[in-house]
Amino acid sequence: MIEYRVGNSLDLDQVIELYKASTLGERRPVEDRERMRAMLRMANLTVTAWDGDLMVGIARSLSDFAYVTYLSDLAVRLSHQKQGIGRELIRITRRESGPETYIVLLSAPKAVEYYPRIGFKPHPSAWILRADDTLL
Repeated sequence: MIEYRVGNSLDLDQVIELYKASTLGERRPVEDRERMRAMLRMANLTVTAWDGDLMVGIARSLSDFAYVTYLSDLAVRLSHQKQGIGRELIRITRRESGPETYIVLLSAPKAVEYYPRIGFKPHPSAWILRADDTLL
C-alpha cells in the first residue's frame, strides 16, 4: 500500500537516494548536497510516495497556486515504476495547486513518451536559458 504525503520536510539523504534510484539523479546535482538542499527547501509544493519507510516517489514543484505550477521533478524508484505512482503524484500535485492552475514541465529524455500517455499535451513554444547561456 503506497502512502502519499504533501510537504517538503524531508531527509535530504532519502531524497538523493531516491533520485539516484529513479535515474533522475543522472540529470540533477545529487553530488552537490547544498544545492539539492536548496532545491528541496525552496520548492513550495512537494508530494512524496512511500512504501512503508521507503520513499519511492517525489513530485517537486514551484507554484503560485492560482495560475501555473511548474513540475520541476517527477521521480519514481525504478523498482516501483509502472504501478501508477507517477500519475498519482501528478494528480495530487494538481489537486494541491488549485482548481484553476495548469501544470508545466520539461520532460527528462527517458520520460518523453510517458507524459502524452497520461494526458499531457506538447507545447510548441517552450524555451530554456541555461545557467551558462548568454542572454543577448
